[in-house]
Amino acid sequence: MLDYIVSKFGRFVTNKMMRNIIGQSQSAFDFRQVMDEGKILIINLAKGKIGEENSSFLGLVLVPKILIAAMSRADVPEEQRRDFYLYVDEFQNFATPDFAQILSEARKYHLNLTVANQFIGQVDEEIKNAVFGNVGSLISFNIGVTDANFLQHWFAPTFGEDDLINIERFNVYIKTIVNSEPVPPFSMDLAKDMAVQEKLKNPKVAAMIKQLSRLKYGQEQRIVEAEITQRARL
Repeated sequence: MLDYIVSKFGRFVTNKMMRNIIGQSQSAFDFRQVMDEGKILIINLAKGKIGEENSSFLGLVLVPKILIAAMSRADVPEEQRRDFYLYVDEFQNFATPDFAQILSEARKYHLNLTVANQFIGQVDEEIKNAVFGNVGSLISFNIGVTDANFLQHWFAPTFGEDDLINIERFNVYIKTIVNSEPVPPFSMDLAKDMAVQEKLKNPKVAAMIKQLSRLKYGQEQRIVEAEITQRARL
C-alpha cells in the first residue's frame, strides 16, 4: 500500500515548487471565510506556468475544498448564506466523481457555479448529465457538429444546429432563466463589451493587488522550505 501511495504522490513531493505548495502545515487562508466574507480568490493553474500534471493535481485538490467549504455552510440558516460565485475554466480537468452530486446541491448552499470547456465530449457522462440537469444558463460560442447536434435541443426552436456551427466570432447564443421563468434563447454580440473591458485594464493596479496579497497571505520561500525540512527531518 505504501509503495502505491509513494508511486502516485512521490513526483509531487520531489518537485520543489509543488512541495512548497502542498507541504505547508497550515493554509494561509480559509475557503469558508472567503465565502462568508465575500472575498475574491483567484487561482492561476495555467499549464504553461506550472505544467499540465501539476495543474491537474492542484485543481483536483482545490476545487473539492471549495465545494466542501460551501456545503459546510449547512450550519447557517439558508437565508443567511451569502452567495458565492465559483468560475472554473477547463473544468473537465478538475471534475471529480463527487462533482456531480455537489452540482445538484449547490443551489441550496448559495454556491453559484460557472463552468466552461471546449468540447462536451471532454466531460464524463455522469458529470455531463449533472451539469445539463441543473444548469440555469447556457451560453454557446460557435461549436463543432457533434456538440451542435447535442445542444440544438436546448436552443430549439429559435436556433438550430446550423446556427450553432456558423455563429460569428465573438457572438454567442444564450438560453437562460429570468425571474424563475425560462425565456426564449437569444443571441449576443460580445465584441463591444470586450473592447470596453480592454480599455479598463490597468496592469499597474493588478500588480499592486498581487503584491499586497503576497504580503498578507504569502510566506517566504526559505521559511517554508525550512519548516518542511524540519518536519520531514531531511
